[in-house]
Order: sequence, then structure tokens, then C-alpha cells
Amino acid sequence: MAQIQQENDRLNLAPKKFVLWLFVFASFMIFAALTSGFMVYAGGKGHGLNVQLPDAFMYSTTAIILSSLTLFLASRAAKRLEFAKQRLFLWLTMLLGLTFFAIQIYAWYILAYKMGIFFVNPNASRSFLYVFTGLHLVHIFAGVIFLIVALIGSYRNKPQAINLYHMDLAAIFWHFVDIIWIYLYVFLLLNQN
Repeated sequence: MAQIQQENDRLNLAPKKFVLWLFVFASFMIFAALTSGFMVYAGGKGHGLNVQLPDAFMYSTTAIILSSLTLFLASRAAKRLEFAKQRLFLWLTMLLGLTFFAIQIYAWYILAYKMGIFFVNPNASRSFLYVFTGLHLVHIFAGVIFLIVALIGSYRNKPQAINLYHMDLAAIFWHFVDIIWIYLYVFLLLNQN
């Protein structure tokens, strides 16, 4: 009977996971369009970024890569029914995600108040820095919500199929924001001068 219930839960949850994949694809297309727009604009004479990226971006990249590792460990623990480890690694993932968020805000501070590069400026290429990182921070915020749902689900006495479902959704979205950030960071590094 429990196996039938788990199969029903899996089948009822599959369309929701598909919607998440559609959202991930749409978000990917938005970031691709923005980077394409940047390349078209920066291709004009004198419209390059011409800025040395703050080291804070490198530190935030380290934090988000580590967060993907801890989320992988949380997912593995959930599959092995090691709920204490699952919770520990979910907490660590959230902490690293919030660390990423804070470091990105600090990078904005460096850009604006130490380097004099504001969102509104004569060179729109520099505005793209804020657009890329700001839109990514919105996705980080959404990812933290997925992590919170997975964490709350791990504390409640829910069927394992639901627990794994929440972990799958969190992992899909979180690894997506990780990959997008690495893409953006490398893109910005290659276009900083």
C-alpha cells in the first residue's frame, strides 16, 4: 500500500517538476538574451566594460560552488535516509547561499562607492553589471525559498517521496543558479577590458 501511495505521489508531482524545468529554461534564455545584448552594445566603439571586477565576485563564486557541493551531499543523505545529515547540509547550503548574496551586495558597494560605477552612467555596458548580478540575486532569493521548503519538509514526518521531491526541486534550481553564475562570472571576466 505504501508503494502505491509513493507511486501516486510521484505521478502527481511530475507535472510540477516539469513546470520548474520550463522556468529554468526561460530563465536561461533571459540570461542568454542579456549577454547577447551586452555583446551587441559593447561591440560599438568605446562601449566596452573597461573595469576591473572586484575580488568580491571571485569570493562569491567560491561560496556558490561550495553551496552546490553541500546541496549534493544533502541530496545524497536524503536518498540514504540520513535525515540529520540532510538537514545539516541543507543548513550549510542556505548559509553559503546567503553568504553569496551578502558578498554580491558588497561587490555592488565596491563598484559604486569605491570605483564610482553606478547603475545609471554614460556607458550602458557598466549598467549590465548591475542587471546581470541583480537578476541573478533574484534567482538566488528564489533558490533560498526552495531550500527552506526542502528543509522544513525534512523536519516534518512526510513520505520519503515528498522529501525527495522537495530535494529534487531545490537541487535542480540551485544547481541552475550556480551554473548561471559561473557563466556570468566567466563572461564578465572575459569582457572586463
